[in-house]
Amino acid sequence: MATIYEAKGYHFTPPAEMAWARRVLIKPYASTGLPYPVSTSRELLESVITGIRRVTDAEILIADGTPTAEPIYPAYQSLHYDFNRVLFLDVKDSIFLEMENPLQEFYASATFWVPNLVLRSDFLISVAPFHVVRGGGRFTIANLLGLLPLAQTKAGETPYYQGLKGLEIEKVLADLYFTLPFDLGIVEAQTRLDYDGVDPSSGESTEMGKIIVGEPYEVDSLAARLAGVHPEHLTLIERGRKILAEEE
Repeated sequence: MATIYEAKGYHFTPPAEMAWARRVLIKPYASTGLPYPVSTSRELLESVITGIRRVTDAEILIADGTPTAEPIYPAYQSLHYDFNRVLFLDVKDSIFLEMENPLQEFYASATFWVPNLVLRSDFLISVAPFHVVRGGGRFTIANLLGLLPLAQTKAGETPYYQGLKGLEIEKVLADLYFTLPFDLGIVEAQTRLDYDGVDPSSGESTEMGKIIVGEPYEVDSLAARLAGVHPEHLTLIERGRKILAEEE
């Protein structure tokens, strides 16, 4: 289920099951260090953190990584992510464990390397801006790519996600959804950003004034409908969900 809220005056209300969490992991989109609508805004993160603290004293973690293997902390600073009693982490400093894809007939990869901070958290939240990249939606599921480890590369070589070089990104995203199941997705649809996939800072912004909250696939599907796009990974996820439901 996914729900659309008006962005103006929005206050995050946690789902009931969060009250039992001892550790909550929030994954924003912060890798560029550029302000909203490129990155997740400080204001929305503050609302999420405040909402969590209304129902639980759980430890709150914020984690992301950069696609260049540079430290993420300067990006946190430029985005003014300076919340009290929140632990900020750089994904590349994690211990990674190999997780099996529950889809027997996977689309791209049978396994993913996942940071242990994900496995040690009780509740997982992906908070992403509303991006349309080359005509395709990039929302809370695509945001999870930032949790994957980068492979060691030679000098001058472009970094790539470990074990995923040459694989189709839409199929990777579909497999990632099943292998790294987040509990909640939040799309910051106050502004839509369209760009060509190279430089988000030069993208075209359109005001929308919405926040979308719910199960990540449902949230991203609703966001895609609002954007008028049909990302292939959402179609693949829908097919995979039906297969898993039939196997139960």
